[in-house]
Amino acid sequence: MITVEFLDALLDRSWLVWIAAALVLGILEITAIDLVFAMLAGGALAGALADALGLGFVGQVLVAAAAAALLIGTIRPVLLRRLRMPPVGTTNTPALVGRPALVLAEVTVRGGRVKLAGETWSARSTGAVFDVGDDVVVTAIDGATAVVGPLPAPPAPTQIPET
Repeated sequence: MITVEFLDALLDRSWLVWIAAALVLGILEITAIDLVFAMLAGGALAGALADALGLGFVGQVLVAAAAAALLIGTIRPVLLRRLRMPPVGTTNTPALVGRPALVLAEVTVRGGRVKLAGETWSARSTGAVFDVGDDVVVTAIDGATAVVGPLPAPPAPTQIPET
């Protein structure tokens, strides 16, 4: 049974109760991953700070509630947008398409080897045969095989007409 002495002891150490609440809410956030419990944990930490500043229990509760509401209304939407943003730029194997590669072993339609982005890849050509040392361009990635083709010809130099 909860006694008056126990409640008085809790009120005397309410900062500890706020910290414990923040920890429990933080653990709940790990399972939810929706940032609501994280914002409530922030409110609980604000309640602990209110206790450190000497506010009474009612003041602590009001500070904790206001901080949690402020965090949920302002910080949470920004963080959710940031978390749900698609990655900027192309990554992984799609990022390799269009990159140059160096032929390490003759590349035919049946196979070969190229050095691509610092790594050795199995490769096959789009139709031509490429000898060791040739520069090629990756046109596609098919599983663990780079499909390569000839490098595009450099643009012709432009001549400035004499006046």
